[in-house]
Amino acid sequence: MSPQGGIEICGVGAVTGYGWGRKALWDGLRSAKPAATLTHGYGSDRPDSDGGIGTTFGENCGWVARVPQGGDSADGRGRFARAMRAAAREAIDDALRRGWRQGRRVGLLHAVVLGEVDLWKDFYLLEHGDIRAREYLALMPSTPMSTLMQEYGFHGPAMNVSAMCASGNAGLLTAKLWLDAGLVDDVVLVATDLSLTPENVRHFVRLGVTVVDAEPLDGCRPFQEGSRGFVMGEASVAFVLSRKTRTPYTTVLGGAMSHDAYHATSIDPELSQVRRCFTEALDNAGVPASAVGYLNAHGPGTRQCDTTESVLADELFGDDTGVYSVKPLVGHCQGAAAAVELAVTAMGYDYGYVPAPLRVAQAHPKLRNGIVDIDDRLTMKSSLGMGGHNSAVVLAPPK
Repeated sequence: MSPQGGIEICGVGAVTGYGWGRKALWDGLRSAKPAATLTHGYGSDRPDSDGGIGTTFGENCGWVARVPQGGDSADGRGRFARAMRAAAREAIDDALRRGWRQGRRVGLLHAVVLGEVDLWKDFYLLEHGDIRAREYLALMPSTPMSTLMQEYGFHGPAMNVSAMCASGNAGLLTAKLWLDAGLVDDVVLVATDLSLTPENVRHFVRLGVTVVDAEPLDGCRPFQEGSRGFVMGEASVAFVLSRKTRTPYTTVLGGAMSHDAYHATSIDPELSQVRRCFTEALDNAGVPASAVGYLNAHGPGTRQCDTTESVLADELFGDDTGVYSVKPLVGHCQGAAAAVELAVTAMGYDYGYVPAPLRVAQAHPKLRNGIVDIDDRLTMKSSLGMGGHNSAVVLAPPK
């Protein structure tokens, strides 16, 4: 059994802008080179001759971290379903190798904000809705879940979870609730976001939070001077969660969520609900702030998010608590962002270090730089979803 009623991450699978598989993710992070590439069709907005906003999308290139083509065509026409099932399979195979033995009731949670965006776009604009019924059903977010349940004969509950950028944390906390309540014996959690069409990226540029016209480490500098926002990324990341494995990656001690109920995009400047989320996460995990060695931050490189987490890092944690964000490397993977970053901490405990991005400018004194040796202290993973979705979970090295 895990300490303090925690649950264990005993399998990890990943599909990211670095490629297919968790090794590609780790090798990419270890290289310190961003996953984003200069991609055709992702130019930046610019003022036009009338003083309005024109767009160079479809003409120029921009920096995005898209998942490359791949996967099994039998899993579906779209990259979304293929990536989701590939990540889940890798996590399940990984857990079995590490000593997990599935129980009678395995549940499935899928953290998702936008589903098969490429196929829906084709459905309306190219196919004019005239496709076979089977192909139409494949557009539904329930379909890859159902086919995965069928593939493995899982019979626990299955549902989607959506909390914008905090969806991965929300899914992890929901899985812990299921396990604590005795509804399941094990949970497979997958978080998937492959939504980087030029149209979607364009609107994040117009919101002033996404950078496509500069190299990632120049434009996205969380907790450093000169940061302009984030480079967008895609990912599908999966975990097997249980209380019965020989060699877990990490133990999830607890966590919390709150909502600002303030604005569609802005954080409440009082920070009362974000602060409550952080402190309740510590209380739920049953640990003092002094036990936290690392804040794996949301850290998108935007002014309001980085300021918020800087304030709380200084208020709650001591000088020896390090802060890092891997978004300059993997990109901001939207609905899968928290899950990618959870995977970094989980694998970091396994490898004994976390590959943080290199500092490129004046930075917050707690920001970690390059390879960070992980000791036996705890990690808090925070994620602040657009619209006021605050979340934080507390992770411990395996016992």
